[in-house]
Amino acid sequence: MLSASNRLKIVVIPRWKTPYLLCISSLCNSCSYQSSDRGESDFSPKVLHMQITSTPVKLPWIRPLYPMLRTCTFKTRSLVTQASIEDEELAHQILDKIISELQKTPNSINELCTNHINNLCKTKNLQAATILLQLLHNKHAINGIDILPSYNLLLNAASENNNTKIAAHIFKHMYINHLPMNSTTYFYTTKAISKSNDLTFILSFLKEISDLNYTRDVTVFNRIIYGFAECGHVHNAILVFDNMKSLKCKPDLLTYNTILGVYGKEGRLDEMLDVFSNMKKTEIPPDIVSYNTVVNSLRKVGRFDLCVVVMKEVGEVGLKFDLRTYTALIECFFRSGNVEESLRLFEEMKRGQIRPSIYVYRSMISNLKRLGKLELAGKLLEEMNECMEDLVGPKDFKRKNR
Repeated sequence: MLSASNRLKIVVIPRWKTPYLLCISSLCNSCSYQSSDRGESDFSPKVLHMQITSTPVKLPWIRPLYPMLRTCTFKTRSLVTQASIEDEELAHQILDKIISELQKTPNSINELCTNHINNLCKTKNLQAATILLQLLHNKHAINGIDILPSYNLLLNAASENNNTKIAAHIFKHMYINHLPMNSTTYFYTTKAISKSNDLTFILSFLKEISDLNYTRDVTVFNRIIYGFAECGHVHNAILVFDNMKSLKCKPDLLTYNTILGVYGKEGRLDEMLDVFSNMKKTEIPPDIVSYNTVVNSLRKVGRFDLCVVVMKEVGEVGLKFDLRTYTALIECFFRSGNVEESLRLFEEMKRGQIRPSIYVYRSMISNLKRLGKLELAGKLLEEMNECMEDLVGPKDFKRKNR
């Protein structure tokens, strides 16, 4: 019987598809590493520990079927921390089924994976789905699979079932492994995280992401802020912004513009103007998007006086009006009864080669009718119909993935 310090430490490769067993022996100050295809070599305990925890062990398949499925990589479990034996068995069974089905339809791997993940989500086997995803999309095991739809399916299921821990694990796994993520990924993740209603859990999640963010790239936090706002949990979006300093991540222009929009949409104008004022004191001055966001927020609550004051700054800081700027100002002056200034700005916009939108035409026509200027409204309607094909329309305002 070996003592505790000299006892064999065994790491067992999953039982499926492999006869290999990796034994690690730790004796005093030297260690040896054995595997069936590498022979024997000596490592220091420190180097050996790094080898075990960070280097995947590649295992060839017994028979050469489907090149991208021939190699399976064993890693420390990164997605599920408390999976049952039943969940693991189910995941392995489905993986075997996918491999079997691929022999009949080798070009349908994306569809097969998505369908099986979707079925597991429908039956609420989220742990098994999580394990299957880890097995499927280990970078050293299967390459070329568009697995993002499957991840998003599982994140949505985690959100619907209030399983915040699985959602957090999946997101961290995707982030660590540099897997592709889109706005849907962030939406479902932030929606699931918010359902915890646990401030400590949310801050812990943000801290873990910060610790993984070695380059201090602000993009991930910008998208998390936007995701929280999109799913209606504005308080969490603001929480991220307020804690960015402690998260060791410096806000950039997009961060400020996003949070300005969050406050503006909520009608929290004092806080919006406070952020806007602080922004001007930093090394990140507002751009035209910042000004447009502030003006539109003020316009929606009828603060036309402040709109004019803010827009005067645009020229003072050397920025140029764009379509959104002109649209907001034209609406402001119409609402305040200054029709002449609205029409002047409209003509100025066209002279400046800024293509009008169908929305600004409709707004002007509606306001002119409301003010009893029917003849002028008719002329604008005729002009709009003549140049309809050249106007900025809905397709030009489609939001891009953040």
